[in-house]
Amino acid sequence: MFKRTWHYSYHDFTALIITFSLTLLVNVQSGITAGVLLSIGLHLYRSSRPHTAIVGLVPGTEHFRNIDRHEVDICPDVVTLRIDESLYFANARFLEQRILEIIAENKTTKHLVLMCSAVNDIDGSALEILETVNQQLKHLEIGFHLSEVKGPIMDKLKKSHFIDELYGQIFLTQFKAYEKLSCYKTESKTNSESKYGN
Repeated sequence: MFKRTWHYSYHDFTALIITFSLTLLVNVQSGITAGVLLSIGLHLYRSSRPHTAIVGLVPGTEHFRNIDRHEVDICPDVVTLRIDESLYFANARFLEQRILEIIAENKTTKHLVLMCSAVNDIDGSALEILETVNQQLKHLEIGFHLSEVKGPIMDKLKKSHFIDELYGQIFLTQFKAYEKLSCYKTESKTNSESKYGN
């Protein structure tokens, strides 16, 4: 079990060793308490630095995948950023910084689409950050769009001023966003060393 955990995740292995050691050296209650606290800490750490990926259209499909892992079509004017975590106070600033980095690296960007297929919640702090990002992109005359927003989140957004002030649109699907915003002068980008994952 230890060897398998080591190969799978260094952080999980560390938590396992600490929990196991405290259980042996102190008592079972201390070991369990430490394990619970470490698990919570690891969850907060991971979710505060969520995985993000710039995605492009897989040719011949309506699917979008990581441009560094797949051969996809991209539009120089449109950048789609997929975030694989719900948005809350601990990771909202991380997302803001990531978006600003992308804009700085892609000087031709006219539209940025935040693909929200993996987002199950947006708390108040994250909403404030999204509003800030919207204003920053508006100042740069870059459209800020959302796609694949889940129903419960849309219900919450409708209760705020975010939708009314959004310098862009909210699209039902990422493919709809691509159809509407793409300049159709697509480029093909691939990383031949990694053709799996998303």
